[in-house]
Order: sequence, then structure tokens, then C-alpha cells
Amino acid sequence: MSRVPQHVAIIMDGNGRWAMKQKHERLFGHNNAIEAVRAAVEAAVDLKVGYLTLYTFSTENWNRPKEEVDGLMELLIKAVHNETKTLMDNNVRLHAIGDMQRIPERSRKVLADCIEKTSVNTGTTLVLALSYSSRWEIAEALKQICREKLTPEVIDEDTLRKYLTTRDYPDPDLLIRTGGELRVSNFLLWQMAYSEFYFTDLLWPDFRHEDFYRAVLDYQGRQRRFGKTEAQVEEKK
Repeated sequence: MSRVPQHVAIIMDGNGRWAMKQKHERLFGHNNAIEAVRAAVEAAVDLKVGYLTLYTFSTENWNRPKEEVDGLMELLIKAVHNETKTLMDNNVRLHAIGDMQRIPERSRKVLADCIEKTSVNTGTTLVLALSYSSRWEIAEALKQICREKLTPEVIDEDTLRKYLTTRDYPDPDLLIRTGGELRVSNFLLWQMAYSEFYFTDLLWPDFRHEDFYRAVLDYQGRQRRFGKTEAQVEEKK
């Protein structure tokens, strides 16, 4: 427990393929992914992980068929509404990052209500990355820097970090990606400069508590050097 990651990020991949294996439409997989989300949140709470960020809907996902996008937005409303009590019971605070102006108003309202209600909680912070992509985030940060007319001399890594949507969170220690793909898909590119990656072939709707624990255990077996030598890290211990 002394080496639990402070921040875990998850790319929840494989819903569509899971549904097709069951001979259903893609939305069937998205609907059956709620149990996996609940398991990940409960496991994070159990291990006292400070932050859990879920890649829920990317800016690129808007290019999917309208029927699927509309279904995902309805699912968002249903899931947030139904899971609010679970978040309260587990002392979980909900946040969201991304281009919220593209989210339908009804979905935004339900999300905002849950964020406000859970704001009193003091345990794990659950961050939903909605209508989010890292390139969008960095471009928006640069736009704001230009609007404020900052000079090149005052801009460094810390400056840019202050303009990112994740400025209030620590960088992820561990990224988990399900579905067997070995890429990060435009997710937290700046923030994951030194994250540990854990890939699994498991499709997201099948993800459960034990799979979260397994990823954390794998993380604990690694040595994080942040550019230092192994000898320097051992000496610091």
C-alpha cells in the first residue's frame, strides 16, 4: 500500500468488439461497460488511489455514426444519474475535462448536477475525459497564452501546465489500456511523459476489480527513474 499510484488513467477500449462477439450492435457493449467502470472506481477507492481518470469520449469520437454518438450521450446521462449514489457512498468526487461546449445541454446539466453534489466528498477524485483530446487541450492552452500576451521569456513547462485542463491534478503514474491495442490515442500526451503503461487484451466490459489490482501490482514491480540512473534511485531509497 506504500507504493500505490497516486493517479491512474484508463483508456477503456473494446466495447464495440465485445458487443460484436455477443452478436449485438456496438451500443450493447457501451451499455455493458458500466459494471467495468464501477469496478474500476471501487478498486481505486479500495486502494486509496487519489485520482482516477477515464477516457470516456474523445474529440475524434464525434466522427462516429450519429446513432452511436447519440446513444453514448444518452448513456452518459443514465450512467451519471444512476451512479451518483454510489459515488456518494464511496466518498468519490466527480470532475470532468474536455470541450464541454460540444456536449448536449441535457447531458451537461446532469453532469454538472453530479459534480456539484459530489463536491463535498474527500476521497478519490474521478475525472471523466469527455470530448477530450490532448492535441485539443494543448492548442486551447496556447490560445489562452496568446490571449494573455505572455512573452516567450516567461513561458516554461510550469507555465504551460497552468493552462492545461488537468492543472489541478498530478500527472498519471499509471496508464491502463484494455482491448489489446498498443497506443495512447491522443490521451494526456503532455501529462504521461513519465507514466508507466499497462496493456491488456481484456475487452473493457470484462474488466473487474482483480484486473485493476493486477495492473497496480505490475506497476509496483517497476523502477521509476525519471531520467536518473538505477544507482541514483537506489541511493535515494
